[in-house]
Amino acid sequence: MRSTEMHRRAYDANSRPCVAAAATVVAAALAFLGPAGSFAHAQSSAQSAARPAYEASLRTMVEGKQRTPPNAVRDQFRKPFDVLQYLEVKPDSTVIEISPGAVGYWTEILAPYLRDRGLYVAANPAPRSPAAKANIEKFNAEFAAKMAGDPTSFAKVEIVAWAPELPDTLKPNSADFVFTFRNLHNWLDRGVMDKALISFYRALKKGGVLGVKDHRGPTDQPQDPAAKNGYIRQDYAIAMIEKAGFKFVGSSEAVANPKDTKDYPVGVWALPPTYRMKDQDREKLTAIGESDRFLLKFVKP
Repeated sequence: MRSTEMHRRAYDANSRPCVAAAATVVAAALAFLGPAGSFAHAQSSAQSAARPAYEASLRTMVEGKQRTPPNAVRDQFRKPFDVLQYLEVKPDSTVIEISPGAVGYWTEILAPYLRDRGLYVAANPAPRSPAAKANIEKFNAEFAAKMAGDPTSFAKVEIVAWAPELPDTLKPNSADFVFTFRNLHNWLDRGVMDKALISFYRALKKGGVLGVKDHRGPTDQPQDPAAKNGYIRQDYAIAMIEKAGFKFVGSSEAVANPKDTKDYPVGVWALPPTYRMKDQDREKLTAIGESDRFLLKFVKP
């Protein structure tokens, strides 16, 4: 068991008597206050009602007609409602998504969800080298075409070119959330993880949330510092991000997949939707599904 979890459990156990005592005091105070206590109860009820309201809006976007079939079919593995519910994204949030992908899986949900009251910022890859320029320009052109194809859903999307190797282009202290989904292994491979995390810390407001999802590596093997097989140990990821100054809040098993054996000769890309081994073991790999993934939440203190 990690020391963080041990401390959390110990804290919970030691806190129960205090919590019970505090609850008794609060109940007595509310009874004494009468109407004021009733007001506090009504206020608490209103706050509780607010969460289902925004979750209903989120559910509408996950199930909306703006979703493309190739993206929607992946929901069984990516669990978009569960992920965004856990991260607690509100309709008035400012969200920066790092490298959303040309198909804009999360863009299709977040952009219309945030359109009226919040802001969605797509941090698309900037050409970091002459060798990468052609592929990145093609990628960005496809994303731009997707935005133009549905001006209603994507009316307020902001696009910024970003890469850890280049000067930081994310606006400082501007975001309530920064999301990076399945990117950590790429930055480890390129040796720019520290620069990426510095950029995210700078972009978030105080108390802002960094949401991280990636392919979860086995705990019985040492972590490859370059993550050549695409997998990252969860404890390794937490330690890296805490070192950058973030506070670890917790994790979710929303996108876990215990069927993933994590031992493929071509790494995680053997699994769908990539199928890098082509027809070899395709039926078996299809039955496994997409990779086992961790979902982590951090805050900027």
